[in-house]
Amino acid sequence: MNSPGTAHTTKKVALRLMRSCGIFAAARAMSAPMARILMYHNFAASSEDPNAVSVDALRHQFEYLRRHFSIVPLRHIIDRLKMGAKWQNHVAALTIDDGRRNCYEVMFPLLREFEIPATFFIVSSFISGQDWIWTDKVLWLSEQPHRPSELDPEQLDGFFRSMNQLRPGARTTFIDSIAKRMGVTIPLSPPPKYAPCSWRELREMAYSDLVEIGSHSISHPIFANLTDGESWQELVISRTQIEEGIGRKVRYFCFPNGQLGDYRPSQLRQVRDAGYEGAVAAHAGMVSTATDPYKLPRIGVSGKSDMLSFSKQLDGADHYQIKIQKLFGLA
Repeated sequence: MNSPGTAHTTKKVALRLMRSCGIFAAARAMSAPMARILMYHNFAASSEDPNAVSVDALRHQFEYLRRHFSIVPLRHIIDRLKMGAKWQNHVAALTIDDGRRNCYEVMFPLLREFEIPATFFIVSSFISGQDWIWTDKVLWLSEQPHRPSELDPEQLDGFFRSMNQLRPGARTTFIDSIAKRMGVTIPLSPPPKYAPCSWRELREMAYSDLVEIGSHSISHPIFANLTDGESWQELVISRTQIEEGIGRKVRYFCFPNGQLGDYRPSQLRQVRDAGYEGAVAAHAGMVSTATDPYKLPRIGVSGKSDMLSFSKQLDGADHYQIKIQKLFGLA
């Protein structure tokens, strides 16, 4: 049996071969009419944190984007979708989720340097200091000594999937019970690594005209676990809080977690009824002129994304590989 290291090396060799054979460039040309929306979460000055995208990685990604794509605000794509109009070929937009300060400290200076627009979706209670994001509490617990096996790095994805099935109160109780078992107390305020932006920092970004601020709910719940009344409150109250905090209109929403089973059709209608002009999800894909502007797919970028995997996804080779696998029943 091959070791994980051997499998990783084999994959990189295969990706280099695909790129050198022109498969990435061909996929980029074939998918030129489709827009890409990139999804970021965490940033760091160095590459030591595998859950964060480093400054060096961002620079390489931005250079690649500038070389091959027209980077536009998210509203450019949404407005044309709603008008039934086409956008130019090779369009990409950047989005960032949650509201952590590392967006202001790390990402924002690079957005200014490269003059790249982005949309920043924030959790309003997190910014207001009422609580910190529950997923970050889990990550913090996974970094502590004597963590239980379910918080081991290779188990975390499965743990998050199980947490996503719980209502907010039950999820909080379960996370607190894990902390108690570990003999630790989750801090009331997030450690610096998980700290939120301030309203002042958000206003600075919003008034730079490079960053548009959108809503990512009040408390980052999985909408499918809420009643329609609860999800309506998350939509309406979060937007009011954010508009009061930044002094600008909030036009777009981002579904927490955002996979296809994380929201119901009735909640898609709620986003429209609440007055949002569009919404993004997190299931992978690219945007065509037939895409619903209220459940836009995105391409996830993490600290684990090297330039080969980044370009494979961005150029569309990943998109066509998945289509071929589905065609032959391999996916």
